[in-house]
Amino acid sequence: MLTCLLSPLTASAGIIVNPDVEGHSISITSLRNIYTLRQTLWPNHQPIVVFVLPDDHPAHVAFAKEKLGLYPYRLRQTWDRMSFSGMASAPIQVKDENEMRARVRATPGAIGYTSKDMVYDGIKTLRLE
Repeated sequence: MLTCLLSPLTASAGIIVNPDVEGHSISITSLRNIYTLRQTLWPNHQPIVVFVLPDDHPAHVAFAKEKLGLYPYRLRQTWDRMSFSGMASAPIQVKDENEMRARVRATPGAIGYTSKDMVYDGIKTLRLE
């Protein structure tokens, strides 16, 4: 079942990054490590700034399940544990996809996601390896 959750063919959520982030693709492992706060730097040592939508937002639910293979509540538990222990800062929550795109566009090293895998002006879209 996990394979079905991670299959790029069934996923519709798009992974977006600030244009200064190097590369055009990301592995499922790296994406999951970034969103579980285990990876905090891009390969060029630039800090990663993680943006997320509210836990109950449909695009967040789809992203967590389809791209990360995790239920949103498990993701939240991980963030809470990491931030409360002082090991990492919780992702920055935005209110909607418009704010997500604006914040990713304006923040060096930023990563986020949208409900649809499409091209946005001034934002780079990463392909899942």
